[in-house]
Amino acid sequence: MSKLDNALYELHHMDALASRDQWMNRIHPLVKLVLTAAYIAVTVSFHKYNFTGLLRMGLYPVALFILGEVSFRDALKRLRIVLPLVCFVGLFNPFFDRQPAMQIGNLVITAGMISMVTLMLKGVYSVLAAYLLIASTSIEKICHALRLLHVPAILVTQILLTYRYISVLLEEAGRIIQAYSLRAPKQKGVHFKVWGSLAGQLLLRSMDRAGQVYESMLLRGYTGEFYYGEKTPIRTGDILYLTVWAGVFIILKLL
Repeated sequence: MSKLDNALYELHHMDALASRDQWMNRIHPLVKLVLTAAYIAVTVSFHKYNFTGLLRMGLYPVALFILGEVSFRDALKRLRIVLPLVCFVGLFNPFFDRQPAMQIGNLVITAGMISMVTLMLKGVYSVLAAYLLIASTSIEKICHALRLLHVPAILVTQILLTYRYISVLLEEAGRIIQAYSLRAPKQKGVHFKVWGSLAGQLLLRSMDRAGQVYESMLLRGYTGEFYYGEKTPIRTGDILYLTVWAGVFIILKLL
């Protein structure tokens, strides 16, 4: 399986994961979106030296992985590129902050080491929380929740169309690479001299396909606002779910 085919498979698999008939998937998308934003806000608000307090914030993603029956192993596999980049942010803290904070035997733990770990934890927690939101909520429901928060329609439409038609872009890129490989069967990969021309071809094809998609949208009555599916009201269970987790966040922060 090529990298493009693998990317398409992952996109379809995430859609299937979000469309499961599971109790966490049935929670109102606005509740899950607000909770995710609140969790990230509380997580990043911890002091850079408060490692033990921040460690407790791992309760939320761990609980959702278990209760939502989401594979943690698959999450790490899909986030294998993002997580190292997030961890790289605090990698140089030990070099700038060398003030000793504690000593374990002969090992001196500096303040920079602690701030490095806490910064990495903040990034990892935030990425996992966003992944859990996407894994339990379809893109249409997320966009519906954004509109309920009065996010501008043009921005929500951009998010929806980018997610929905990224697969079309990958398919076009796959056709271009396949055509190139048929014309250069003995060459491994794409030569750097043709990167510019192939990127131009991909841009032209994308613009042409975007025009066709927009014309189809107009023929189906598009007036600037999408229909995001059945609008379900917020139930008592959704409010209870929001209240419980909000209380947990406050307790973990105050501790």
